[in-house]
Amino acid sequence: MSLVIQILPYAQIILSVILVLSIMLQQSSAGVGGALGGGEGGSFHHTRRGFEKFLFFLSLVCGILFAVFAFLSIIIKANS
Repeated sequence: MSLVIQILPYAQIILSVILVLSIMLQQSSAGVGGALGGGEGGSFHHTRRGFEKFLFFLSLVCGILFAVFAFLSIIIKANS
């Protein structure tokens, strides 16, 4: 159990860096027209393919794992 307590903060730091990078690398389809209510392409549906799809799922998995690790950290500190 002490090994988990020692590794958990480092795992959270690594997950947070991966999460931030995966979110920042995703392309934003909202330009100036999208911010003001208009659209550039006129369609709301966008299919993710290739690396964009990988980044989307990576950010989703890292976000879930980060939340689970944070919850686990709270539980471990409450029991100590």
